[in-house]
Amino acid sequence: MNAIKEARRFIERQPDHPTARVLSRLVLALESSHSFELVTLYELDYDGFQLALDILREWRLDRYYAGKAKLFDLSMQVNELAQAPAEATSPPAS
Repeated sequence: MNAIKEARRFIERQPDHPTARVLSRLVLALESSHSFELVTLYELDYDGFQLALDILREWRLDRYYAGKAKLFDLSMQVNELAQAPAEATSPPAS
C-alpha cells in the first residue's frame, strides 16, 4: 500500500490522534507550499515518522510525474497551434 493512501486511512480512522494531526499538517504544507517545522516529525513514534518520510518521498515523485504530464500537455498544445496555421494556408486537396 502506498504511503499517501495509508496516511489517508489512518487520518480517517483516527482524526484526533496526534500523529494524524501532524500528518495532516504535513500534507497541507506540501500541497500549499507553506512551511512545516521538521522538528514536529521527531515528536512522532517510529511508525508515524517512517510514514511521514514515505509521504515526502511519494509526494516528490508525484510532483515529478505531475510536472512531466503538464510538460507533455503543454508540448501537445504548442504542436497543435503550430500545425493549425500550416493547415489553414495549405491549398485544399482536389
